[in-house]
Amino acid sequence: MSTTATRVIVTGEKSSNRSLFRRSRPEHGDRPGLRRRAMRETVAGYGFLIPWLVGFFGLTLIPMAYSLYLSFTSYNIFSPPKWIGFDNYVRMFTTDPAFMQSAQITLIYVLVGTPITLAAALTVAMLLNYRDKGAGFFRSAFYAPSLIGGSVSVAIVWRAMFANDGPVDNSLSFFGIDLGGWIGNPNLVLPAMILLAVWQFGSTMVIFLAGLKQIPKELYEAAEMDGAGAWHRFRAVTMPMLSPVIFFNLLLGLIGAFQVFASAYIISNGSGGPAGMTNFITLYLYKRGFSDGQMGYAAAIAWVLLIVVAIIAFILFRTQRSWVHYAGDNR
Repeated sequence: MSTTATRVIVTGEKSSNRSLFRRSRPEHGDRPGLRRRAMRETVAGYGFLIPWLVGFFGLTLIPMAYSLYLSFTSYNIFSPPKWIGFDNYVRMFTTDPAFMQSAQITLIYVLVGTPITLAAALTVAMLLNYRDKGAGFFRSAFYAPSLIGGSVSVAIVWRAMFANDGPVDNSLSFFGIDLGGWIGNPNLVLPAMILLAVWQFGSTMVIFLAGLKQIPKELYEAAEMDGAGAWHRFRAVTMPMLSPVIFFNLLLGLIGAFQVFASAYIISNGSGGPAGMTNFITLYLYKRGFSDGQMGYAAAIAWVLLIVVAIIAFILFRTQRSWVHYAGDNR
């Protein structure tokens, strides 16, 4: 017991809490050891962060900053960049009809393909949620295409399936529907690309299925006792409780749709045809940068794409308060 505490007990003398607190602190001899231990932990933490920091600055931040600089230059790789200001951006929106067509096709692909993919994924997830027998097999079967959907081999197979006299053409002809090859038809090649995107809904379906498993069954039972049918239970229980998962899948789906490249490149043989209907922004950017050597112009297109995606993500985050409901939210 300290001297101060003894004096308080014996003599009744009052002592401030401050002095008692000061006496209870560790001795000064222990502080250097604590500092060394804290320093070692700090150094170890930064040591583990070094690989990530090198990758972030060397592979992300510095290349992004340099591409922003290149977007204001005329650069063809073989000669030094020449500063031209906003000429690339002015050209993009005024004298380049191919870019405007590319932006329009990409927007159609995103606005049509993403909702269809989400609807298909949610439908299959709800079917699997109410099935116990063989559920593991069906989950794996539906998830498998998302693992290989972005590969070159799948795009080659897809091109062969929808080519003239391909399996799809022959199957439709058997039923009297003669559409010819989808890949060479400007009116059908974009739907074929959207079908390829929808076919890869496996990862989205798994996320929806995980969200459905978290919805309490008591909510469905209470709604059923109130006389709610299947559609009303879906609208009043499933959709509000699943809204955070829908928001997550919608955001990832939109960002992924804007970045489609490999399938468009393979199906069109890198040309963006027919009639430019597979010339998505990423493919158009690639052709301008690596085929035409217009790296400055390609960098400007990339930054426009980044800004558009950022604006869409910002709008989604700003509007989520009106339709996304989280557990414990009093709104």
